[in-house]
Amino acid sequence: MQLVQAGRQWVQLELDAGLLRQAAEEEGFACKAETRERSIVLDLAAPDREAPLLIFDGADPANTGWFARCQFYVDARSGAVMQTPFFLANLPDAHGRVNPRGVRLQILTELPVHARLPGRQPVTEKALLGVYITLLRGLTQNGVALCGTGAVQPLAGRPEPARK
Repeated sequence: MQLVQAGRQWVQLELDAGLLRQAAEEEGFACKAETRERSIVLDLAAPDREAPLLIFDGADPANTGWFARCQFYVDARSGAVMQTPFFLANLPDAHGRVNPRGVRLQILTELPVHARLPGRQPVTEKALLGVYITLLRGLTQNGVALCGTGAVQPLAGRPEPARK
């Protein structure tokens, strides 16, 4: 981890894309990683999974039980995973439709020095890896709640009616 100063102070995380890919594979995902200047983008797919990944519409009353158990909440408009430097997006399938067994995850590697993770813990590579693994488990076991409507679509729960 490096401290960068350009007007304001930033923390530059030195995340290893190979380690992120390995952790995803251990959790049952096929993973493609792309390192960018200020982020790492991961395409995560669970092709062997029978059910869709557990991203629920938090506003649907049928998902109230899941919403209460979720550790992560995603802003459907921006894809921001609240209290993390993660951004989640739907992954299209071969036909351009939303893939119910895949997501794209962007992890920011340049953060303000005052940034904190859940539990108000400071951002370090080790702490971020722990939150990342917990998010992967949330997608397959506990559920991730989608708040609002926007670019990110729910993958589990009651399907949305077709739009005309």
